[in-house]
Amino acid sequence: MDLLPTDTTTEIRDRGPEVAVLPVGSFEQHGEFLPLATDTVIACTIAAELAAAHPVRVLAPVTVSCSHEHAAWPGTVSISATTLSAVVRDIAASAGARKLVIVNAHGGNYVLGNVVQEAGGAMALFPGIQDWLDARAAAGLETSMDTDMHAGELETSILLHAHPELVRPGYETADWIADDRRHLLSRGLDAYTESGVVGRPSLASARKGQVLLASLARSFGEYL
Repeated sequence: MDLLPTDTTTEIRDRGPEVAVLPVGSFEQHGEFLPLATDTVIACTIAAELAAAHPVRVLAPVTVSCSHEHAAWPGTVSISATTLSAVVRDIAASAGARKLVIVNAHGGNYVLGNVVQEAGGAMALFPGIQDWLDARAAAGLETSMDTDMHAGELETSILLHAHPELVRPGYETADWIADDRRHLLSRGLDAYTESGVVGRPSLASARKGQVLLASLARSFGEYL
């Protein structure tokens, strides 16, 4: 499983791509059947798809981010929004690219939207909500974006396609619906699920994951 870029400094110098892609994931619980690094794996997988279809340079991922809503589960590690924004800004300043696209795979990284807004056009955030909606529709996902919140149909499908060796048994019977999460930010996710899952992973398939990634690669062209 190759999730890190392997370019040499000479190769970067010779290609000189103007757009760099920064995968941002997290290190948090994803139920009993997906690894703590799920969001990072997904961000890196999306970035690899983008690089295969577009002239961009993929950077090493940010692997720990803002996962405070998952703090009740063992293994979850977080940094503050202030730290995450500072790390991303430092990377953008030193990457040597004209533009930086953040590929964010963790919904709790709200601060990244502000970082991009403050960059004055030098950054973009991908995928956007419409990109996800288009990808979900193309793949025929049966759960809505709100219902499929965490370790559900979408995330499990992408891993079943791109990294099936990371998916443990149990996703077939792990469905949990909690559409009313109005106090999530103050109470944490454990107020709404004991397993850490919110969604229907039983509906996941490798085919859906493949179509999801292909759709995102197409959507990315508009960002360039």
